[in-house]
Amino acid sequence: MSTAWVTAFVGLGSNLDRPASQVRDALRELGGLPNTRLLRRSPLYRSAPLGPPGQPDYINAVAMLETRLTPDALLDLLQAIERRHGRMRGERWGPRTLDLDLLLVADRRIDSERLQVPHPEISRRPFVFVPLHDIAPELTLPGIGPLSELVRDASVGELWRLPESADG
Repeated sequence: MSTAWVTAFVGLGSNLDRPASQVRDALRELGGLPNTRLLRRSPLYRSAPLGPPGQPDYINAVAMLETRLTPDALLDLLQAIERRHGRMRGERWGPRTLDLDLLLVADRRIDSERLQVPHPEISRRPFVFVPLHDIAPELTLPGIGPLSELVRDASVGELWRLPESADG
């Protein structure tokens, strides 16, 4: 465990087994992680799937955490939450009950076999950077630039903000 508190952002996604409930439940679980506090959470968004055809749409969100955990320890806990939700690692970009991606850890850049931070696809995924902008509009992405410029210049395509009462 690290001793200093750092801010981390986690992307959440699901397109199986009541996806909105999967994402909401995972947000609650993030708030219960050891040495970690859930500071903010974005609204839920529905997005068209990136992967193989025939999948249901995804439900996505982003959480802002404050943690004393190392990035690898946090990743371990995120993967444990995925497993509790029935996540099976199989087809790349295939359907899933829950996907938790460690997007950012403070202003750090990490490039290991296990973890890349900032997430390498962050600037190409409106379903990540739009909800991220909802909770941290002033953020600058290491190696990419101001998040506000990314959102301003992006075509968000098939991305829809859900009402708070949405279930599915």
